[in-house]
Amino acid sequence: MKKVHSLEAIHEMINENQLTLLYISRPDCSVCHGLLPQVEELLEEFPSIVSMQADADEIPEIAGEYSIFTVPVVLLFVNGKELIRKARFVPIGEMRRQLGKIVEHM
Repeated sequence: MKKVHSLEAIHEMINENQLTLLYISRPDCSVCHGLLPQVEELLEEFPSIVSMQADADEIPEIAGEYSIFTVPVVLLFVNGKELIRKARFVPIGEMRRQLGKIVEHM
């Protein structure tokens, strides 16, 4: 998962790729640290999804840009449009099914 350090980098990756997953976290968030390896492992099943990680403390304007009220947040963009949003406690099994359906139809 590529670390991004600006909104511009996020926008660029979303616009350049058909399927993009954005993982937003904070350094002091224990749930974020526990969920990240699970999301990374899940993404190994979907190599067509480009993924990136953003630190909400480093990019404070990300909260307003994507209406983020808690972390972690997982956003999936399909052709530049947000299609999936999961926040705080992310059910990996449900996410796997949703990603599978989307990738199958692409």
